[in-house]
Amino acid sequence: MRFEKAYIPYGAYWCSPFCRWQGSFGHLHSLKFAAETAVRALAERKISPERLDGLFLGMTVPQQFSFYGAPWAAGLIGNPNITGPTISQACATSGKVIAAAAAEIEVGTHSAILALLCDRTSNSPHIYYPNPLGAGGIGEKEDWIWDNFGHDPFAGNAMIQTAENVAAKCGIDRTAQDETAVLRYEQYQDALRNEAGFLKRFMVTPLEVKDASGRKVVATVTGDEGIFPTTAEGLNKLKPVLKGGTVTYGTQTYPADGNAGVLVTSKDIAAELSRDARVAVRIVSYGQARADKGFMPMANVPASSQALQRAGVRMKDVKAVKTHNPFAVNDVYFARQMGIELTAMNRYGSSLVWGHPQAPTGARLVMELIEELVSAGGGYGLFTGCAAGDTALAIVVKVN
Repeated sequence: MRFEKAYIPYGAYWCSPFCRWQGSFGHLHSLKFAAETAVRALAERKISPERLDGLFLGMTVPQQFSFYGAPWAAGLIGNPNITGPTISQACATSGKVIAAAAAEIEVGTHSAILALLCDRTSNSPHIYYPNPLGAGGIGEKEDWIWDNFGHDPFAGNAMIQTAENVAAKCGIDRTAQDETAVLRYEQYQDALRNEAGFLKRFMVTPLEVKDASGRKVVATVTGDEGIFPTTAEGLNKLKPVLKGGTVTYGTQTYPADGNAGVLVTSKDIAAELSRDARVAVRIVSYGQARADKGFMPMANVPASSQALQRAGVRMKDVKAVKTHNPFAVNDVYFARQMGIELTAMNRYGSSLVWGHPQAPTGARLVMELIEELVSAGGGYGLFTGCAAGDTALAIVVKVN
């Protein structure tokens, strides 16, 4: 779909730091935490929650009482009179929530929607499914995160196997993956320069983390947590995760916890709520696609091609590219197929480096994309990310 009327007010977006799972955010209720972060972010941007006429929630890992989803989140941020859907589309959740909000703006049913994204991969639910017809009446069980990372019920493989499948089919060797991981880590260092000046454009910090009682501060998080220094020498010492494979723990991302928020509005409201009314950020188009069974990293290419076609632009017209890259294989394949240099992608870092809390991941990449385009003087930008089920979603934005 191509959009003409959907805008993101410049600066009207934010994210928490992302913390490696079982870290500082590991005990927090992800929806409540996202609402608390949103209240602070909206206040800092002098945007009243009452200015919103919709809230679209994206989350992929259930939390207690998240059955109430978006309406509950709307009440927690201070506007109990609005509602919206709760969307779960694995790693493509952010893109789908933003695209769904843009579609509502396009047809005129809403004027200002908060896309709120949250997940906690830490301490995820252990679910029991009753089955009175099972042997002895014994039901089925599922560890929400671990079991689904390890087994696609349709393709019959773990997610890491999809990276190995693409690596084998396309000749993406260990060296190419290691070099890409080192590059992405070095690019993230640019985001940390000048006291993390780039990240401070959108990241809500510092965040005080309290205990279960909500009274005692147990940690203060000032930036992304759990990132390992990445060097060629260090990667060379790692063994492939799968026997006979090429992907190591250094060339894949890790589960994380965090949240993000993005306002999607009309052009006039975007100018009103923008940090700088001279900067216009339009959501131009989105695309989604599916790769062959068991080849998830390939899906980014057809999804991006679809989004670009709908936008009426070519890859050479795109000034910045951000990808959700759970594996270094993703970026190597994408760069080769789309005819761009690896160095032209993921400036300032990516999820390969700072982790993957699932629903919020794409939203953070979109806001990094916007800020990169602003620094470059405007132009078209492309975000794409693969997701469970060998799928992917892509969004094109334009900054004037």
